[in-house]
Amino acid sequence: MDRLLNHLLYLAGRTFVWVVQLFPLRFVAWTGRMAGLLAFHLDWRHRRVAVGQLDCFLKHTGRKGDSVKMGKEHFQRLGENYLSAVKTSGMRPEALEKHIEFRGIDLFEKPVTPDSPGEWKNGWIIAIGHFGNFELYARSLSSLNGRVGAATYRGLNQPGLNRLLHELRASSGVRFFDRRKEVKALRKLMTDGSVVLGLLADQSAGSGMLLDFLGDKCLCSTAPAIFSQRYHCRLATGICYRTGPAKWVVEFEKEIPTFANGSKRSVEEVTKDVNTAFEKAIYKDPLNWFWVHDRWKRFKKKRKR
Repeated sequence: MDRLLNHLLYLAGRTFVWVVQLFPLRFVAWTGRMAGLLAFHLDWRHRRVAVGQLDCFLKHTGRKGDSVKMGKEHFQRLGENYLSAVKTSGMRPEALEKHIEFRGIDLFEKPVTPDSPGEWKNGWIIAIGHFGNFELYARSLSSLNGRVGAATYRGLNQPGLNRLLHELRASSGVRFFDRRKEVKALRKLMTDGSVVLGLLADQSAGSGMLLDFLGDKCLCSTAPAIFSQRYHCRLATGICYRTGPAKWVVEFEKEIPTFANGSKRSVEEVTKDVNTAFEKAIYKDPLNWFWVHDRWKRFKKKRKR
């Protein structure tokens, strides 16, 4: 019975993807915004988290604004990004060119800094976050000629939908690894000196280092710092910005040093630099980030005794 249900869900999802990919991207983006607006009115739990965190952000930065109106626009952007990701997963690179721009690609061709150890490889770790249409990170990694693009993800609990998600992401040409099940395979790949690995590092995953982020303490992922030093890869951040309806730009920021004066910098120092880059991106366009995630666990329900 479970296998039948999984198969039916997969077929339903595949049919939905097929229908979405029939329409032009701008229409899909507009439809996504309408779906996001509907979700804002119906999904009270995530609305409460987003509006509450935006209110805290406004107070922390001293900016003026209406957190409810900002939350509504944020939900519309989420709808646009998610539905557009379904469409772009099936688009050819030449068709995507007028909708997405990549900046900072030349970063990956820059020589190793003098402070780097002799065994430093030519691979990269890209600390990425839930900014804009974050599924487009894979497209940017696949555009790097001569390099192996890879990323980690957390698989869905529903096998049929997880299969569909994996197929959509795999169409980008980037290798995806379920961080809960494919650790050994990922380690093996990291021995390749030309790999560029994208690691989502802007959410609370239940572990990490307690650091300041946007004015308050929260658990921050140390994976980019640890992976970079363990596998002798260089480190940078990647941010996806929405620049207009169905238009995005993926920017690779300057390299974050993981060595200084010939010695490893502390994981804490490197992670703080990653946080600073993320904060800069949020200050630039606050509604571009993923506010529906309870980053500081302020809105976690108290357990009943």
